[in-house]
Amino acid sequence: MNTRLQTKDGAWLGFKNNAWRRQTPLLALLASALFLVACSDEAAPPSGTAADAAAPVADTVYVGEHILSMTGVNPSAVAVRGDRIIATGSEQELASLIGAATQVVELGEQALLPGFIDAHGHFSALARTADYVDLSPPPVGGAESIADIVRALRLNIEQNSIPAGTLVTGFGYDDSLLEERRHPTRIDLDEASTVHPIVIRHVSGHLAVGNSMALAGAGINADTQNPAGGIVRRLADGSPDGVMEETAMTLLPDAMASLTPERFAELRRQALKIYAGYGITTIQDSNLPLEYIEVLRQEAAVEAYPVDMVAYAMANPISDEVLDSIELEKEYSNGFRLGGIKFTLDGSPQGRTAWLTEPYREGPPGAADDYVAYPSYEPSEYLRRIPAIIERGLPALVHVNGDAAIDLMLEGLEAIAQKGPLPDHRSVAIHAQLARPDQLDRMRDLGVLPSFYAVHPFFWGDWHRLSFGDERASFISPLRAALDRGIPLTIHNDSPVVPPNIMRLVSIAVNRETRSGHILGPDQRVSVIEALHAVTLGAAYQYFEEDDKGSIEVGKRADFVVLAQDPRTVDASVIADIDIVETISRGVSVFKKSE
Repeated sequence: MNTRLQTKDGAWLGFKNNAWRRQTPLLALLASALFLVACSDEAAPPSGTAADAAAPVADTVYVGEHILSMTGVNPSAVAVRGDRIIATGSEQELASLIGAATQVVELGEQALLPGFIDAHGHFSALARTADYVDLSPPPVGGAESIADIVRALRLNIEQNSIPAGTLVTGFGYDDSLLEERRHPTRIDLDEASTVHPIVIRHVSGHLAVGNSMALAGAGINADTQNPAGGIVRRLADGSPDGVMEETAMTLLPDAMASLTPERFAELRRQALKIYAGYGITTIQDSNLPLEYIEVLRQEAAVEAYPVDMVAYAMANPISDEVLDSIELEKEYSNGFRLGGIKFTLDGSPQGRTAWLTEPYREGPPGAADDYVAYPSYEPSEYLRRIPAIIERGLPALVHVNGDAAIDLMLEGLEAIAQKGPLPDHRSVAIHAQLARPDQLDRMRDLGVLPSFYAVHPFFWGDWHRLSFGDERASFISPLRAALDRGIPLTIHNDSPVVPPNIMRLVSIAVNRETRSGHILGPDQRVSVIEALHAVTLGAAYQYFEEDDKGSIEVGKRADFVVLAQDPRTVDASVIADIDIVETISRGVSVFKKSE
């Protein structure tokens, strides 16, 4: 057993003598048990047998020595009927469930796990950006310089014979990885075209750049004021340089205006296949307008989604009246449900717009020595609105990267807790990149779940060392510190910022190796089983679905992923290279790797 997760008396770390446990003892103990048992890597007697589920035969029986149930009980056989697991145990114990029509899947060296659960991401954004010019750096794309960006945009215009005046959109550029180590400007983008408006979005989704034609068409000039929660970057003469931070991005032309509903629907169906190809059986689509959520609901009603999707409405711009009208949907309808709302309180660390309490070591161009960035939402408005959301039992995701933003999130919950015990709210601190140790303590006491953006050490770890210095950078995505406090947590890719590649996410959480080969915060690494828990049973708990998903247990959903190898037995350096062989959602295969 992984005793590292226990105190000397066997209690799960973080749920002994803390406020949240006193307020919700049964729920806290449940969370404790879920994580402690799931992170045990020992074989154990079968948790369910054919005798437990006597009756008709199974549709499918999976047999193998690499079944990771995430309960600490790893059976060698799993029986499925319809969309449910009906028995687990040994092949001999499940023999009576095997009939003439039963498909017996011999796994061999392949591993069977619960289907992966996307703890945070933007499904529709991933679908939409499929039609954009790919400006991603390696290993996702090939843009390594501003010249590469200009070349890709120009080539797209030429190859597609795009008429003059038509908006051209790109996505995924990353100034931290460009040779020039800066954002492209309108002057750079003018080299791609002066007769097409061009808008490109930063990989973080928190900045965008327009060329001169795009700015002129949107009426953006030297007289344009910074909107609340955003910045229009400028040249020395005061004119916009084309780079728009945070809410200022909304001033630029929107590619959505030219995307037809029919094409968007087609892209969404393609994106469902992409997620399934990464072993994901539950998807998140976050920060959506309510009208668009209805589009998704109606689309699923016409043809049920093959995997589950949980949508979250954007809270920042909507009125109190509209916010009050949002109701949590606990049950899926055709693979879709509304899971809650999302506030966005700051920007991104890779974009150097995460809101901090201490200055950046190296800020954006022209930043003062005391630059700490800024909130992207009025703090007083968040503090005013969050109590009603918690009291109504509406789950809240709160985008917080910098520690100042995290302070704001926690202050709102602490004010509620002062009036009485908090309900089982499971509010999620989305990203929580620069969380301090004391903030982790407060999260534990308040029942907040951090969902860590755990790919950062590889993708931007070297950049963070420049931005924040080694000490703060080494504590980016502090998984180990959170687990040692007994805090339930999840990890995510935040797609489309990076592809929804779960095995790479797990690998980075385990290794924390940067692009340069530096191990960023080695004391924050976690075990393979702990990382897998964060994308299975831990993520199910975040969604209030731990009774139905996230582990291989009798009565739970038959959501599985088949891996080419057991991630527990391979060298940690090759975890990311393990192939997804098959994805099963509700007992039905939704992806199979081509031979």
